Amino acid sequence: MEGQISLEPSDVDCASVDFGGMTRAEPMAVMRPASAGDVASLVRVAYGSARGFPVSARGHGHSINGQARAQGGVVIEMSHDRAVGHRARSHPVYSPSLGEYYVDVWGGELWIDILNWTLENGGLAPKSWTDYLYLSVGGTLSNAGISGQAFHHGPQTSNVYEVDVVTGKGEIVTCSEEQNSELFHGVLGGLGQFGIITRARIALEPAPQKVRWIRVLYSNFTTFTRDQELLISLHGTHRSERFDYVEGFVIVDEGLINNWRSSFFSPRNSVNISSIGTNGGVLYCLEMTKNYDDSTADFVDQEVEALLKRLEFIPASVFTTDLPYVDFLDRVHKAELKLRTKGLWDVPHPWLNLFVPASRIADFDRGVFRGILGNKTSGPILIYPMNKHKWDERSSAVTPEEEVFYLVGFLRSALPHSGESTQSLEYLSQQNERILAFCDEAGIEVKQYLPHHLTRAEWARHFGTKWDRFLRLKAEFDPKGILGSGQGIFPPSSSPFSSLFPS
Repeated sequence: MEGQISLEPSDVDCASVDFGGMTRAEPMAVMRPASAGDVASLVRVAYGSARGFPVSARGHGHSINGQARAQGGVVIEMSHDRAVGHRARSHPVYSPSLGEYYVDVWGGELWIDILNWTLENGGLAPKSWTDYLYLSVGGTLSNAGISGQAFHHGPQTSNVYEVDVVTGKGEIVTCSEEQNSELFHGVLGGLGQFGIITRARIALEPAPQKVRWIRVLYSNFTTFTRDQELLISLHGTHRSERFDYVEGFVIVDEGLINNWRSSFFSPRNSVNISSIGTNGGVLYCLEMTKNYDDSTADFVDQEVEALLKRLEFIPASVFTTDLPYVDFLDRVHKAELKLRTKGLWDVPHPWLNLFVPASRIADFDRGVFRGILGNKTSGPILIYPMNKHKWDERSSAVTPEEEVFYLVGFLRSALPHSGESTQSLEYLSQQNERILAFCDEAGIEVKQYLPHHLTRAEWARHFGTKWDRFLRLKAEFDPKGILGSGQGIFPPSSSPFSSLFPS
């Protein structure tokens, strides 16, 4: 192999934990690959051994519940060396058949590096993003990859043309719509169960130079969601008649509207909830952006004003700022650096991300935002709608059975030394369970994004009509259950895997 295998305790220790900070599973070793061939060689060894051993790909380690762990096996550090990604990536290429540009990148490459590369080589950028750019390509494509652009472009899994995958047999397979299409759709949103993505062909578009970033506030949830759904219904209109990004968040904590996720307001330009006059009630913030460059700068004011006239937010609650496109996309990383200096980044993160059907989002508001949460959240709460038809139903990713559904993300941090019980890991984890229990009791058919389930029945319910295909693809491409054991979907490879499937 060109790469390295490490048994060093420090390397093993690092690969035993993740961003969630709630689980620990020690691998036998850590691999640092130099190529897809290295990944395939390791998996072939595992597949060829009498009992096999677990192998998991790890990108930036940003999973929450130990999804990239490989207890007693080998963790492949796909993002360990940015030089590997630099050697593997291509220059942007224009495809006449697609009518678009694309770039080929290493599966462990971070999205921030792809952004910088494509901007430098043609002024291009990927179409669909996540809020945090220090995530690996293979990691986000194995889930979906979503942000405020998803209403228009769909998730990142809808913006990839081709992938190279190392299956659980150690075979390197090139997949696309036309070639090995079932594996192609299976690995997208497939939680790493059928193969390790070592290369991806990503769709690109011309990048804007600047962003007009706008926030408006609501005290009425029905009005807030109606306006959000209006904005995402404009996905097919000319770019001058729609926003380029639509998100939002819930404010239940007393104090400032600022949060670690994005430093929108400066300390000298902060906004206090009490100044809005809600008498301690819940506020909802609608967040939008309008992309522009020098050639369209003269029209951005007019276009934004026309769109804002269609919304019914609290008067005098419009806050705007202009910044470079890259700075907007990389906004969470800037907040990360501040939290790291305060020792508030490397703490447990009991996050819970849910897809909620639009028809039940008002019930969710009453039961959770205005009920279970109280007035303390210990982190941002995202809420924004998406259009189901922008998701490819052939992928393994699952969404509610409605055209419009909401991402609701509880991005909490447990602060064990804060002295407040409401910020403890135990309290926040129990609150997550209460939220899920409420949805079950109220009959709200939510789907977990970045899912974590404990039983086979729960996983079958999660995947729904896709479950049978999921089992069949696992049996075909990873028959020994070598890959992705940290997800907890299938038993360790020492179990007789063939017994899981009907003959």
